[in-house]
Amino acid sequence: MALPNQSSYQMRAVLGELEQALFNHEQWCESLYSTLICRLQPDQREMEPDSHHKCRFGQWYYGQGSKIMYQHRGFEEIGIEHQRMHQYAMGLIRASMTQTPITLQDYERFLNALKRMRLEITTLKRDIEDSLYNLDPLTGTANRIGMLTKLREERELVKRDVHSCCVAMLDLDNFKMVNDTQGHAAADRVLTAFAAYVMTGLRPYDKLFRYGGDEFLLCAVDADLLLARKMVERIRAEFASIPHESNGNTPFYVTISAGLTVLDSEISVEQSIDRADKALYFAKSNGRNRVVAWDPSIT
Repeated sequence: MALPNQSSYQMRAVLGELEQALFNHEQWCESLYSTLICRLQPDQREMEPDSHHKCRFGQWYYGQGSKIMYQHRGFEEIGIEHQRMHQYAMGLIRASMTQTPITLQDYERFLNALKRMRLEITTLKRDIEDSLYNLDPLTGTANRIGMLTKLREERELVKRDVHSCCVAMLDLDNFKMVNDTQGHAAADRVLTAFAAYVMTGLRPYDKLFRYGGDEFLLCAVDADLLLARKMVERIRAEFASIPHESNGNTPFYVTISAGLTVLDSEISVEQSIDRADKALYFAKSNGRNRVVAWDPSIT
């Protein structure tokens, strides 16, 4: 499960913080082993009930640095195993301090919690790396690599009546003119601004993909056609009012057109995308700056 609607910059920052937290955790493990094997005086914080909050990994996990990861399915499990590991470590330290033999059962309980925690961290790290690989480098949206997989997963949920889903093709109007009159740098800034604006307003389980050029595909989960249309109309109306600057010149404005359809479980994902694309073409051909929902009359 990738982290929802985050830019490539944010994802790289998250990955860096996670790697630092993992390094701090490994240092804690080395210190614990030295304490147990060499019978050193332990850090008194390790003997406190909330010791899992006070190690450097715990400070990161319970602090603001990890806030962006809260919605990941394995994040809570990391905290559970981390706390359990500290509880077992406390028992090992107490036995060492009183020169009581550490039983194999006690050591294995600690070791199993440690392994489970590392597995959850590794899974989270891999998900972040996969998300970075699947991000468009300019806009920070998901690229087409994972798009069909995501839509096919949603189609199966629609088929099983878990929820409804809609897809919308979003296209910036007259974007070639923006490139020609404002320059490529300004055009790139418009693309980036549009992607950032849309992703900021999406629900965590929705997904925006860069389909190609100035065209994006929005997957609106748990949304029927009425709700999805409201979402896309809001995007269309609000983005049209955002000014864009070009080298200090008079600000200019960009509108979007959109084609919308339900993700139909009776046809392929590719056919649903084609319907949304045809609705988009109809919107473009009939004045732009509008949202059109596909119906059988649109061919």
